[in-house]
Amino acid sequence: MKNVPVATLKSRLSEFIAKSAYGRERFIITRRNKPVAALVNLEDLRLIEQQEEQQGLVSVIGKWKGFEEVEEAIRDLSSIRKSGGVGRDVSF
Repeated sequence: MKNVPVATLKSRLSEFIAKSAYGRERFIITRRNKPVAALVNLEDLRLIEQQEEQQGLVSVIGKWKGFEEVEEAIRDLSSIRKSGGVGRDVSF
């Protein structure tokens, strides 16, 4: 990822948005040479959010005894989604 000062970003915002959205570039936004934020495309943001969701579910399941199989399935959620969500029937 490339560092970009806030002042530069403000003056060339459209350019950086295009680079992020279409060029899939990522930028660390800095203020006084310290990182304060990031600019990423929507696909990357969705991946980050999915990762956070998975970690949240895994942390809860880890507290329940006997749910190792469910924990493993949640960790493998991204591959399940890529395969179209087809898996085994877990209905009651």
